[in-house]
Amino acid sequence: MAGYVLAIDQGTTSTRAIVFDGEMKIAGIGQKEFTQIFPKPGWVEHDPEEIWESVLWTVRQALKEARIEASGLAAIGITNQRETVVVWERETGKPIHNAIVWQDRRTAAYCDKLKRQGLEKLFNRRTGLLLDPYFSGTKLSWMLANVKGARARAARGELCFGTIDTFLIWRLTGGKSFVTDATNASRTLIYNIADNRWDEDLLETLRIPAAMLPEVKDCADDFGTTDESLFGAAIPILGVAGDQQAATIGQACFEPGMLKSTYGTGCFAVLNTGKDMCRSKNRLLTTIAYRLNGETTYALEGSIFIAGAAVQWLRDGLGIIERASRTGELAEEADPQQEVYLVPAFTGLGAPHWDAEARGAMFGLTRATGPAEFARAALEAVCYQTRDLLDAMRKDWRNSNGETVLRVDGGMVASDWTMQRLSDLLDAPVDRPTILETTALGAAWLAGSKAGVWPDRKAFARSWARQRRFEPKMDEKTRAAKIRGWKDAVKRTLTNG
Repeated sequence: MAGYVLAIDQGTTSTRAIVFDGEMKIAGIGQKEFTQIFPKPGWVEHDPEEIWESVLWTVRQALKEARIEASGLAAIGITNQRETVVVWERETGKPIHNAIVWQDRRTAAYCDKLKRQGLEKLFNRRTGLLLDPYFSGTKLSWMLANVKGARARAARGELCFGTIDTFLIWRLTGGKSFVTDATNASRTLIYNIADNRWDEDLLETLRIPAAMLPEVKDCADDFGTTDESLFGAAIPILGVAGDQQAATIGQACFEPGMLKSTYGTGCFAVLNTGKDMCRSKNRLLTTIAYRLNGETTYALEGSIFIAGAAVQWLRDGLGIIERASRTGELAEEADPQQEVYLVPAFTGLGAPHWDAEARGAMFGLTRATGPAEFARAALEAVCYQTRDLLDAMRKDWRNSNGETVLRVDGGMVASDWTMQRLSDLLDAPVDRPTILETTALGAAWLAGSKAGVWPDRKAFARSWARQRRFEPKMDEKTRAAKIRGWKDAVKRTLTNG
C-alpha cells in the first residue's frame, strides 16, 4: 500500500478533496463552490444534493490530478462545516428540506424563549454550549416543526438527522452506515459530553425523537466503506472530525495547553485541556477536541464571527482595495499617530461577548483617516479579538505551564504584517506551519493512522514543522494603550454596553 489517503473537506462555501501521499504531501486537489441560499434575512441554507454532487466531483478531480485510481487509496477522512443540519428519508435518502447552515439565525427567538425558561444552565452543563442559533439542536427542532408531518415521521424512525459528515457517509456507503463522530455530536446541543451519549432530557425539551439520531463513534474508527460504483473501488472511511477539531489535530495540538487558531471567514481558537472538561466562566465553549481509542480529550473554544470577512468588506463593500493581499501593505503605511478601531460586529459579536444584536462600528476617525488606516484597523480587529479569547481562556484554565504559543492556519496567516501584529498584541509567540492545509491534514491523519499507513500520534506530532515564528516586538506601554482603546470601542458597540 502506497499510503495514499483522501481527505474530503466539506466547508461552508466550497467542497474540497485532497489526496495526500505516504509522506503526507499533497498529490492532488479538487475544489468546487456551491450555492448559498438566503430565503429570508438571517436565514442561510444549502442544497444537500448540490453538496453531494460537489463531493463526487471533487473526489474524482483530486484522484485525476494525483494520477491514481481509487483502489490506490488506503482510507478516506472526512472533515466538515459543523452544526449544519440535514434531515433525510431513511428509505430513499432524499432530504426533506434544505440544510440549515450554522450561520442561520432563524431560531434566535426560540433560544431566547428557552433562556427565559431558565434552561441555559442545563444545556450548558450537559453540552458545554450556550443557547444560541449557531448550534444544531434548535435548527433541527425548527425543521421538525415546520416540515409537514416531519416530527411524527421521525418518531416512527422514518427520518434520519445528521450533520454534514453523517449525510455524506450515508450517501458514500449507500445507506449502510448511519454514524457520526464525537466532535460533530458535541456541537449539536443534544449530546452529553461528560457521558458521551445523546441526552434524553435535552431531546425531550427540544422535542427531538431519539429514533432519528446516528451512532456516535471515535474520530478514528470504522465508519463504513464506500459503494464501489461511486469511484471504482470500495474505500474504507476511517476518520471523521468537525473542521475546527480537525485543524486542532492537523496542528498536532495533542498536549494540554496547546493552542491553535484558524483564520478564515471567521476565527476559531481551540485550547486543548486534556481530560479536564473545563467549565468556562467567561462565555467560552467547552467542547470535545477529539476522541481516540475511547478516550475523550476536551477543549475550550472561542468563536469570532468576522476575521477574513472584514478584509472582504474592505474589498467588496468599500472598494478601497483591489485584492486581499494588499491589506498588509496598506496597514504598514498607516499613520501610527492615528488610533482607528474597527469593531466588526457585522453579524453580532461571538465569544466572549455573544451579543447577537451588536453591529459593526469604527472609532477614532479624523479628516486624515484613509484606506491605510482602514486596512490596519481591519487586520488589528482580528488580533484584538484573538487577544480577548486568549484572556478568557487564561482565566478559565489555569493549568498552563510556561508561555502560550499560538499555532495558526487559514488564509489570513499568509500576511506577515498581520501575524507580527498578532504576536505583538498577544505578547506571545505565533507559529506558522509549513503545511497550511491543516484541516484536511487532520482528517487525513485520523484515517491514515487508523489504516496503519501513516504515523501514530507521537510520530505525527514530531513531523509538524514550523515555517516561521513571530515574536512580540511591541513595547508594553504601546500594547497596553492600544488594548485599552479596543476595549473602550467594544464597550461602546455592545447593546448592553
